[in-house]
Amino acid sequence: MEKYFEILAQCLLFEGIEASELGALMRCLRAVRRAYKKNEFVFSAGEAVRFVGVVLSGSVHIVQEDYWGNRTILAHIPPGGLFGEAFSCAGAESLPVSVIAAEKSEILLMDGNRILTTCSSACTAHGALIKNMMRLLAQKNIMLTQKMEIITHRTTRERLLAYLSSQAAKAGKSRFVIPFNRQQLADFLSVERSAMSAELSKMQADQLIRTSRSEFELL
Repeated sequence: MEKYFEILAQCLLFEGIEASELGALMRCLRAVRRAYKKNEFVFSAGEAVRFVGVVLSGSVHIVQEDYWGNRTILAHIPPGGLFGEAFSCAGAESLPVSVIAAEKSEILLMDGNRILTTCSSACTAHGALIKNMMRLLAQKNIMLTQKMEIITHRTTRERLLAYLSSQAAKAGKSRFVIPFNRQQLADFLSVERSAMSAELSKMQADQLIRTSRSEFELL
């Protein structure tokens, strides 16, 4: 696990925890590392909630599917990102969403029950872990609110502009790369891919954007 400590240091869950403390903490959390192929399920909807995951390499998507198999991407989780924590902390009996590897990925899985339960030695690292978890849950709630603000727009163009504006603000510049391909972007925005592609072409013709694959520039 030592070679992944640099990635774990980027995860907000471990902020303020020294690298020398991570080894003992990983044992306390019964952490295991697992590899997944692209499109392989890390968690499946309906499964019992047991683990909290951290992306060590690659990335995952949090997805929701309806009865007919229509898929909506709720979030993209890059290296250092955390997932599954809200359901674990809420004590949910089963997952309402799935987690799928967006590419070849390595994931650290930790026992969710052990994160919020201090170990027998009541170490300072575990205390920091619980504090960080509370802050992460608050941040995820803010992110969900931001997505709701995007998808509550009525038209495909309005949703695209809202999302692209947020990505430009996040990147701090007008040219940026989004973490989705066209189908994934349509799933994230809850729109049809063909309608979205047509709207992107119109937006280019109207000189609002330039785009090539996942690269965008706001004009």
